[in-house]
Amino acid sequence: MTEKKSPVGFGLIGCGIIAGIHAQGILNTEEAVLAAVYDTKRESAVKLTEKYGGDICGSMEELLARGDVEVVCICTPSGMHAEQTAMAAQAGKHVLVEKPMAIRLDDVERMIEVCAANDVLLATVFPRRMSPQAAYARQVISEGRLGKLSLCSAYVMLYRDQAYYDSAGWRGTWAMDGGGAMMNQGIHTVDMLQWLVGPVASLSAKAKAVLRHIEVEDTVIATLEFANGALGVLEITTTARDGKGQRLVIHGDKGVLVIEEDTIVSLEIEGEQVQLPEFEPFKVIPDGHRLQIQDMAHAVREGREPVVTGEEGRHSLEIILGTYEASRQRKEIELQTGMPAL
Repeated sequence: MTEKKSPVGFGLIGCGIIAGIHAQGILNTEEAVLAAVYDTKRESAVKLTEKYGGDICGSMEELLARGDVEVVCICTPSGMHAEQTAMAAQAGKHVLVEKPMAIRLDDVERMIEVCAANDVLLATVFPRRMSPQAAYARQVISEGRLGKLSLCSAYVMLYRDQAYYDSAGWRGTWAMDGGGAMMNQGIHTVDMLQWLVGPVASLSAKAKAVLRHIEVEDTVIATLEFANGALGVLEITTTARDGKGQRLVIHGDKGVLVIEEDTIVSLEIEGEQVQLPEFEPFKVIPDGHRLQIQDMAHAVREGREPVVTGEEGRHSLEIILGTYEASRQRKEIELQTGMPAL
């Protein structure tokens, strides 16, 4: 008879909206327990613990000193992630950090290095990857059923009004948000595109604030060349009043795959619609976070890497930062991830 392992203790740094999704995921995961939380605004911590439990800590250092906290979920503004990840790793805690991992690539590298140096796991949150339909789509592409890929594009049509950006001082700023429509909302779709199709080798782009009074962009377009030779387009905005969300369209010489939100709406191979299998029900919120929390708990107990590692989190960030740089320089940018091995 296999001995049942004790639940993994989680701590939350930051008790805003997204922290509630983490707390709900922990509460609904048998292998996890919410031990403690910390927020600079104590009232936010009180509100969260009243609903989900856990102790309130008076400082981040107090939370990191607790023996019952094994994994720290970092749910703070993006510009704070790198330093807080380093503090957690140096305290011997595994880290699950919200997207984007950081707002600079050198910070991401530092996060990966400090976690490795302290022998702790580093994972980043990309809940759309946890969808059973996303896994099926990746298998279809990796098996070559679409053939040689040619045009692989992604579209994100969302709506955020000026009040959204005005609701918190860090929103829409380079220092804390690290970007706008692409960094904050579109990053999930950017990640899905590169996860399905493969790394981006180079890109050209234009990003600007068209309607909102913010430092960062509310609209971006980019043209991509993938390492496998395929081309693609990114269109991302938070000014779309119809708010149709995410759409991926992946063409190959044998077929085409279309995904809207987390649903495969069309898979055509050799001119015929493919009969899709029955998929388990999935909602990106809260199911994606819950499944990543469960995976992190298993990774800690089993001594293995989490399903979305820190290194994986680097890839989409490089595309986004490359887009901003291409827009600033008004020229094509080559990306390190998509470069062929020497």
